[in-house]
Amino acid sequence: MALRVPAIPFTFVAHTLGIVALVLVLVWNIHFRGGFAWEATNKNLIFNLHPLLMLLGLILLGGEAIISYKSLPLKKQVKKLIHLVLHALALALGIIGIYAAFKNHNESGIANLYSLHSWIGIGVIVLYGIQWIYGFLIFFYPGGSPTLRSETMPWHVVFGLLVYVLAVANASLGFLEKLTFLENSGVAKFGSEAFLVNFTAITTILFGAFVVISVLSEAPAPIEDDHSYSSI
Repeated sequence: MALRVPAIPFTFVAHTLGIVALVLVLVWNIHFRGGFAWEATNKNLIFNLHPLLMLLGLILLGGEAIISYKSLPLKKQVKKLIHLVLHALALALGIIGIYAAFKNHNESGIANLYSLHSWIGIGVIVLYGIQWIYGFLIFFYPGGSPTLRSETMPWHVVFGLLVYVLAVANASLGFLEKLTFLENSGVAKFGSEAFLVNFTAITTILFGAFVVISVLSEAPAPIEDDHSYSSI
């Protein structure tokens, strides 16, 4: 049941937090970690693409996809298309971001999939892909029957939110893991980089929280009746 407050103010806060989180992760990887590269002798530059793409993809674009379907006062078909495209972009960036981590590990002689963060990350990207494919086939094209859409829509919503919350939680776990490695390599525990990483993680969590709150809040009046599909 929706909270009896309008969703729009919460979406504005989410947008602001998303911009702040993106700026922070860019400052961290460019100023402190040396920038980005797909091919480099310094393999850390390859890994730097991982937190950027995962944050921009699954967290920010994924969150905006959820918000867009809930809060935009547009026609159902337009909202559905925006929702679908944003989630597709989020999924694509997430896949590239995970590949960047594997590429860094393989070229640096580091083992893959040894941490809880990596295990959860693979699970999240697989579940995200399943969710997107199901949404495309049932709610977009070719489309399921009205009965099937009506009966599965609540589960689609709940499953999508669970996957998103898991993605935000795993992003926080990733920030913690990377910062722990850096501190063990000499980065000051109370230095500016450590504080920056922690603030980036906190901002990411707050962004995710406001995305969820916006979903639970009252949407603006739609241009046309909209009961067949909801945000994921």
